[in-house]
Amino acid sequence: MAGTVNLASLVDTHPSGQRAFHDGSRWWTWGEVRGCAQAIAASVRDSGIAPGDRVALALPTSPAFAAAYLGVLGVGAVAVPLDVSSPAAERDRNIATAEVALVIDDESSFLGEALAGAPVLQALGALERSADDTAVMLFTSGTGGLPKPAMLTHGSLLANLRQMLAIPGGVVSPGDVALGAIPMSHVFGLNVVLGMTLAAGVPLVCTERFDARGSLALVREHGVTVVTGAPGMFAAWVDLPDRAGDELRGLRLALCGSAPLPPELSREFEERFGVALDQGYGLTEASAAVTSTLGRDLVSGEALTPMQARRRASVGRPLPGIELRLVDTRLVNGASEEDAADAIAGDPGEIWVRGPNVFAGYWRDDAATAEVLTADGWLRTGDVGVLDDAGDLFVVDRLKDLIVVSGFNVYPEEVEKVLESAPGVSEAVVIGSPHPLSGEAVEAVVVARSGASVTEAAVMEHCARHLATYKCPVSIRVADAIPKGPTGKVLRRQLRRSPA
Repeated sequence: MAGTVNLASLVDTHPSGQRAFHDGSRWWTWGEVRGCAQAIAASVRDSGIAPGDRVALALPTSPAFAAAYLGVLGVGAVAVPLDVSSPAAERDRNIATAEVALVIDDESSFLGEALAGAPVLQALGALERSADDTAVMLFTSGTGGLPKPAMLTHGSLLANLRQMLAIPGGVVSPGDVALGAIPMSHVFGLNVVLGMTLAAGVPLVCTERFDARGSLALVREHGVTVVTGAPGMFAAWVDLPDRAGDELRGLRLALCGSAPLPPELSREFEERFGVALDQGYGLTEASAAVTSTLGRDLVSGEALTPMQARRRASVGRPLPGIELRLVDTRLVNGASEEDAADAIAGDPGEIWVRGPNVFAGYWRDDAATAEVLTADGWLRTGDVGVLDDAGDLFVVDRLKDLIVVSGFNVYPEEVEKVLESAPGVSEAVVIGSPHPLSGEAVEAVVVARSGASVTEAAVMEHCARHLATYKCPVSIRVADAIPKGPTGKVLRRQLRRSPA
């Protein structure tokens, strides 16, 4: 993608008096958001930040995050969203890894001043950037290893927004009101929820923490027509004991992402609320969305044929402008790029993706970048999928050891390093186990040092001090040894089959 662009310029054409973000107490207009973003941009520039410098955003889902995001991008800096639920030790590691020059959080005095006295601004006046310039760094880890910053450019983020807007029926349409209940530190919340709001100018009702009952009240109060979230959010709504069933009657679209959607949850949600639940597939390195079920010919409320029932389990078809191929998994590992062959029709294969939405690589890690990006632009996702005759994609497995908890990536190596730093622990292995609400949960097996006493409670307490809650193991088993193959590789699948 050529030319000069800036993601922050998306908001310049939205009418100044039009609703933009609700913060829990009032609506912010686009004019106020632009004014606040300009004030933040001025303070960021006064702090010595130059184009290309990294600025961390340690803020919850809110109008403040949106304004800070626009302000940072407006001066040509790189936004590095951080998970505010993470412990300080984890945030500090990420700040150091990304070589962050400035952190914007709730304690930043200039943020409070900007929020309190933002003028109404007609246009933001963002600094022009190349489409290839990095706009955002989000922590992920590709096919494995410790989390590292993935570089998403102005061009890749804008391309994915255009791809989503080109879906028949659209993710958002004029007149929609959206609910923002996903952390904006996650690519789904950043470019699907916030990004679509910035691109289309639809109002977004923000909630810092998802609460099943409270969020339903927000949907009714503000006339929300579009909700997006992870499976756990929709499961929590289904499980409310005293719901009337008509709380979501005003919805035009319910879209699930970030983690696999159990078909039975899709069915229960539709039966109890009368709303079809669509889903999609994506990843950080693709700037978010790759496929979507939007536009399928499944009619809510009608009996499904066996084929339609099967398609309910699919993640849909590639978005406009995205190429997708399945590569024979027997040739992926150890084979050269030239040797990679497409999987036989109907057989599983590693999902490869190509398009202008694909990321630029990992920050200061050429080796890791080369593992996932081919010379001709294909992104190796590490996920295994199957395509049916209609072109619908089914994600069936992962080549990588990644664990996905409520849409958030958990990398075993990161958790294992923390476990092995706990008193008395000599070795640790982390695996994922199925969970009805979060998709997967983290389980750990640890080996005690000779003569040491290790308890599950003590190790869990240690994890809580060093890891975000979703990364902490839900159970810890103390074993005599970790099963390994002849080369010393941990046999994770064997751990999943046996109690340890």
